[in-house]
Amino acid sequence: MSLALVHSRARAGVHAPLVQVEVHLSGGLPFTQIVGLPEAAVRESRDRVRAAILCAQFDYPARRITINLAPADLPKEGGRFDLPIALGILAASGQIDRNALASYEFIGELALTGELRAVDGALPAAISAANAQRCLIVPPGNASEAALAQHAEIKVARTLLEVCAALSGSKQLPDAQVPPTETAALADLSDVRGQQHARRALEIAAAGGHHLLLLGSPGCGKTLLASRLPGILPEASEEEALESAAIASISGRGVDSSRWRQRPYRSPHHTASAVALVGGGSHPRPGEISLAHNGVLFLDELPEWNRHALEVLREPLESGTVTVSRAARSMEFPARFQLVAAMNPCPCGWAGDSSGRCRCSAESIRRYRARISGPLLDRIDLHLQVPRLAPSELRGDTSAGESSAVVRERVMQARTRQLQRAGKANAHLGQAETLRDCALSTAEGDLLEQAMERLQLSARSMHRILRVARTIADLAAETAIQRTHLTEAIGYRQLDRGGVGGEG
Repeated sequence: MSLALVHSRARAGVHAPLVQVEVHLSGGLPFTQIVGLPEAAVRESRDRVRAAILCAQFDYPARRITINLAPADLPKEGGRFDLPIALGILAASGQIDRNALASYEFIGELALTGELRAVDGALPAAISAANAQRCLIVPPGNASEAALAQHAEIKVARTLLEVCAALSGSKQLPDAQVPPTETAALADLSDVRGQQHARRALEIAAAGGHHLLLLGSPGCGKTLLASRLPGILPEASEEEALESAAIASISGRGVDSSRWRQRPYRSPHHTASAVALVGGGSHPRPGEISLAHNGVLFLDELPEWNRHALEVLREPLESGTVTVSRAARSMEFPARFQLVAAMNPCPCGWAGDSSGRCRCSAESIRRYRARISGPLLDRIDLHLQVPRLAPSELRGDTSAGESSAVVRERVMQARTRQLQRAGKANAHLGQAETLRDCALSTAEGDLLEQAMERLQLSARSMHRILRVARTIADLAAETAIQRTHLTEAIGYRQLDRGGVGGEG
């Protein structure tokens, strides 16, 4: 029977669905046809495969060749199917043993010489192959990335001929090796002079996974503070690191295998579009909010961002996922990021500064701040005013504050309490979980009601205040939320007092 079956993996978001490459040889005029929703790069593989087979000293069958990429309703893209198609043709024509293909999966683009070239999405393919209990053969360019899936069996082949030799048993392919992990030196919190209130807010944000908005004049240290947040976050678990690496794998940017355990830090420019943030394209790829998954997304000059671009953040901030829908298909990407935003208080940037240099009218300040909608502000847990430091506090001989290592130890202890109590960070608690874990006494409950009435807070803001108060109590190693914890949490809703934000 002139029929062969080869296993491969497609790219569909962060997933790698199974693709069965079916090759059938029949009589008739020599012709190669590929079916199963192939895009242009896949259809062109017949020419690359033909040249690679001939260069490897095999015979290309002079028969009608039908190649089916199943399932038929899954779009196929890229050159990742070159290797399985070539092996299917060789197996269907009897030049290699078709039974040897059953326990393997293959991805890789073929050069005309038969060399294997790297493709996108090797890590999701490795994870899926391991779940299917099959060995994955990859090009050398994908070896270190695929090896990050440590429970998977990954083999590396340089050429089509090497793969055929391995299938015949005449050659052993090497295992993919994970390169040594490097620990890059992160910016240290001790570089921040003064700003004790801001340092405290940063610690609370790190401990509970809360979103943070910094409001202050130019040069007061907003960007400096944001860049120090990754250094005080708890170390990512292996599962979290693999999720982030899988997103980077399908993004087209590749994975830095030596630093894959580090939490991502993304800081797109304020001219970025909504598509750049959430992802898109005819074949959807992840945007900045997905690339920041399990890490930090820093948005500087928040009012300068396009209003539409900011509003697309609403749903991901709540759900932790983003769905990109296009005519051809719809993709869901994870987007559980920690937002740190920064803005000036007015168009000139000096409103409220002791120098008195601001000449902006009250109306222009209102319009400037109203560029950020109320619903978006609601979703940011901590609003903080960052004051301009006095020149004496910026001297090099002033005492440095606590280092990132010291603060990170407190953050990890608080995060451990949260994981033991609810299995997640406080910022990710649902409504029922918030009411359960953030219960208040009668006196504290009355205080919160008064604050809600005075500041005209929404129910969403109330729940976020409760979660922040719970984080403050965790940092203090307290089992119950005290009045001081609640008061401090209410104090971080500064923009709610000013009525910032337009209709939402």
